[in-house]
Amino acid sequence: MNDPVVPAPALSLFRATSFTRKKIRVQKAAGILFGAMACALLVPLLALVVYLVVNAWPALTWEFLTDVPQGGMRRGGIWPALIGTLYLVVFSRLFSTPVGVLAGVYLNEYAKDNWLTRVVNLAVVNLAGVPSIVHALFGVGAFVIFAGLGKSVLAASLTLAIMTLPVMIVATREALAAVPMAFRVACWNLGASRWQTIRTIVLPNSIGGILTGVILEVCRAAGETAPIMFTGAIFFKAVERWDFFPYSPREQCMALSYHLHAISTQVPGVPEPMLYATAVVLLGFVLAFNSLAIVVRFRMRQRKKW
Repeated sequence: MNDPVVPAPALSLFRATSFTRKKIRVQKAAGILFGAMACALLVPLLALVVYLVVNAWPALTWEFLTDVPQGGMRRGGIWPALIGTLYLVVFSRLFSTPVGVLAGVYLNEYAKDNWLTRVVNLAVVNLAGVPSIVHALFGVGAFVIFAGLGKSVLAASLTLAIMTLPVMIVATREALAAVPMAFRVACWNLGASRWQTIRTIVLPNSIGGILTGVILEVCRAAGETAPIMFTGAIFFKAVERWDFFPYSPREQCMALSYHLHAISTQVPGVPEPMLYATAVVLLGFVLAFNSLAIVVRFRMRQRKKW
């Protein structure tokens, strides 16, 4: 049995018009252009990472990570600076994460849309763009002098917390706003209160975005130098190897970012591989937490039902 013959006018209905073909060509050209721009940004970054790793390779050993500085910081490792960075990151997250999440919840779920709320939102956005040196001077005045904490882990951590707080609030608000309003309405119709709705519906469905903001702010806190230089970082502190608790909250501590600055500018005769190795460790610290943020966001998005 012969197949039915489709008339020529009917076939012409499925042919792309000149406008559609032009639109497809423009889309392909835009894709090629933006792909080339992405490669233009990615290639120098990869080249920089490869350059750092190649120059740091002679000093990148397990002993370098676990040993203490010796010979006026010209030998040994970076254990005190690595632990000090962890101290600053952990304490700053303990201070800023609860406050940032609660402030984001209030601004998105409870605050009315009036002039005061708009002023607060504008202030939060503007504070997110303030240079870190300004936060450092604020930390000196507020925590080192006024609060009487002196130059210490607490003062540096609180300064980092204030610096990262606006971004934490914005990330929380965006994650909460991404939850459909229909979820809230359905929960209210079942008799749940506003807080019950937030606690059982809104927060569990926005936890991925909130955690991503927390992890990304960990990276920023680990890489900052100016805020800790004025409030809590110290040039050198003698600690024991493998000592996981070498600092008290009221003492100053070493940190990777400030340690790299110190041995690069204030200590003559430091072998170049040590400089590059310190930079690679700090870069690896940041990349590890960024990768963790990507994994957390991907896993959380997979669990969403909407």
